Amino acid sequence: ISGYSLVIQARDSGTPPLSSSVTVNVDISDVNDNSPVFTPANYTAVIQENKPVGTSILQLVVTDKDSFHNGPPFTFTILTGNEEEEFTLDPHGVLRSAVIFKHMVATEYVLCVQAKDSGKPQQVSHTYIQVRVIEESIHKPTAIPLEIFIVTMEDDFPGGVIGKIHATDQDVYDVLTYTLKSEQKSLFKVNSHDGKIIALGGLDNGKYVLNVSVSDGRFQVLIDVVVHVEQLLQEMLQNTVTIRFENVSPEDFVGLHMHGFRRTLRNAVLSQKQDSLHIISIQPVAGSNQLDMLFAVQMHNSAFYKPAYLIQKLTNARRHLENVIRISAILEKNCSGLDCQEQHCEQSLSIDSHSLMTYSTARISFVCPRFYRNVRCMC
Repeated sequence: ISGYSLVIQARDSGTPPLSSSVTVNVDISDVNDNSPVFTPANYTAVIQENKPVGTSILQLVVTDKDSFHNGPPFTFTILTGNEEEEFTLDPHGVLRSAVIFKHMVATEYVLCVQAKDSGKPQQVSHTYIQVRVIEESIHKPTAIPLEIFIVTMEDDFPGGVIGKIHATDQDVYDVLTYTLKSEQKSLFKVNSHDGKIIALGGLDNGKYVLNVSVSDGRFQVLIDVVVHVEQLLQEMLQNTVTIRFENVSPEDFVGLHMHGFRRTLRNAVLSQKQDSLHIISIQPVAGSNQLDMLFAVQMHNSAFYKPAYLIQKLTNARRHLENVIRISAILEKNCSGLDCQEQHCEQSLSIDSHSLMTYSTARISFVCPRFYRNVRCMC
């Protein structure tokens, strides 16, 4: 307990008795009686041979139960095991290489490290670090090309994470880094540590090809990330049809079914080759294992087919569509739970272009805006 706050009252013996109160704050001063604590108590680390001087090997983690003026900053010292000065330890507790290690020269080092706190008198503790020198990488990283589809309202893309590169390496201790090599750095970024692709705001309609390098420090591979951006028109929202799927997650639909279903759907509803199918959004149905997909079909003259016409086409082709994935319902309006006739149900669809949903798999990612369906009886 670092302090107490006492309220003390004095009362006299008169009639009536009179009194007054005063607050007394008692601060408990800290004594430096706790040593620094390493977490974990001892460390094991590895470094590959031929890594450059200054390579980070390990980050020491130290805590102290005393108050801040008796704890950090800590002073770190390598007491034993560094007689040839192969290692350095900076004030932040990062152990780095001071030489280029060779596996044939030595395979293991054991260091004794001391941490000293800032109190008076100072308290110290020790840890042991076992550093193993392993052979350098012999395998190249492998990465999967990624295709990303982004659906957004006109000139209203807020940006964000749109997918992730999946890469592996058979060398157990390799750490992979990701670098964007293309000329699109003003529009996209890649997280160097985990391979997440980030799009900046204001993407225009079109196709973008990004070249990403995946490196293990010795080998690097280049992969393509293809980004398709489609901007929605307000008129699309007035001519949408919803297909509701049964027992499928958004990620499974994107990764396993979307390409095949899109192709089957085009054959079912497009009347002419010049017609265009637009998948507007996919979204889980709250409280169920169902999934809604919104789409519209645009004619070559830029007009849109009416939902009633599309529903008729879908109904006729439903058996073929279900060869790809099970369909729960085909909806133009959704008046379930409302006590009104279908023709007296009015539906409005709104899109939240700043609330993006990203469904990402190893090979394909689909980014779309969240939608809200509002229905009411007109009867």
